[in-house]
Amino acid sequence: MISVSQAEQIILDLVQPLSETESIDLTLATGRILATEIVSKLDFPHWDNSAMDGYAVKFADVRSSTSKHPITLEVVEEIPAGYQPQREIQSGEAARIFTGAIVPTGADTIVMQEHTQRVQKNFVKIQVTPTARSFVRQRGAYARIGDPLLAAGTVLNPPEIAILAATGCCEVRVYRRPRVAILSTGDELVTPHQTLKPGQLVDSNQYALAAFVTQAGGTPICMGIVPDDRAKLTAAMSEAIASADFVFSTGGVSVGDYDYVEEILAELGGDIQIRSVAIKPGKPLTVAKFDRGAGVVYFGLPGNPVSALVGCWRFVRGAMAKLAGLPESRWQLNAIEAITTQDLTANGSRETYLWGKLALVDGRYHFSLADGSHSSANLINLAGTNALAIVPVDVTSIAAGTTVRVSIL
Repeated sequence: MISVSQAEQIILDLVQPLSETESIDLTLATGRILATEIVSKLDFPHWDNSAMDGYAVKFADVRSSTSKHPITLEVVEEIPAGYQPQREIQSGEAARIFTGAIVPTGADTIVMQEHTQRVQKNFVKIQVTPTARSFVRQRGAYARIGDPLLAAGTVLNPPEIAILAATGCCEVRVYRRPRVAILSTGDELVTPHQTLKPGQLVDSNQYALAAFVTQAGGTPICMGIVPDDRAKLTAAMSEAIASADFVFSTGGVSVGDYDYVEEILAELGGDIQIRSVAIKPGKPLTVAKFDRGAGVVYFGLPGNPVSALVGCWRFVRGAMAKLAGLPESRWQLNAIEAITTQDLTANGSRETYLWGKLALVDGRYHFSLADGSHSSANLINLAGTNALAIVPVDVTSIAAGTTVRVSIL
């Protein structure tokens, strides 16, 4: 049995980031991972433009203007956004201008309309001493042609999508989604569509792990329930390994008479790296590597639903991030210090993960333990879980009101 940190490092070392990419329409790119660096094809802003509604003037004309001694200028043009100015501003002239409009040649300063007074039809009084170049967004101030805008490995969320659109990028090259085959083992399992008989259990793991994969940016390949039949399990595992980058199976990794997964992995040529981890819940964890293509990693997870999800949250999430092409900072456990609102207990023999809810209260994070039994079979009180409190090995209690390390889910 190895430590949690050892297991984490072994798993990360087994994973190689995907190199396959695809070009997709920008409208379909939300949540995808950028495969190539994006450099600017334009200056941002594209031209000097106004940050305010007001008047474009020469600073030299109005540098001595005040509310008591305003300077009057002739308004020679009106420039709305999207309009190309038609004339150069000369001394003694101004142009009416609107937010986002191009600053005309000859003007270098914008005076807000609140500090002006229009007189007659074509004249304006400047009633303030402006600062030179005030309210002018200068061409290239945000980015210039050739500047890097987005690095490879960037997740494309709304801001990044907006940047790509603004650069005129209609298609974007992204890493393909990781493919994850999922199978559940056990004669006792039935689908949610079937009527339960005595001794049977609904296979919730298939759905939970598919949701986990989707949330992590992957494509789940749901292979259903495989009975405790060695030949059928061998065939299903072989098919899964041939069709995916990762394989998740639940059940069959403990020490029961029908737990065949580890033996079959060895028969299929898998290099078994992990057999059990000093973690609670989720001690029975089998991890193997198959040298097919870029390499397939097999995760034999426990059958208990909480154990399966904790194993995914603690070990697989970082591996998925690395596989998908995210930067190294995203491979590590996302953990913070929080104040526990209840006493936390463990037996001290294994690193223990207790599920609950994290909330920000008066500027400090507080962790509240989920109500009810913290049994690895108790799926019900996982609802609403957004964090796991970590009780280290050799620690048997953490008192309410003290700090605890918490993994954010």
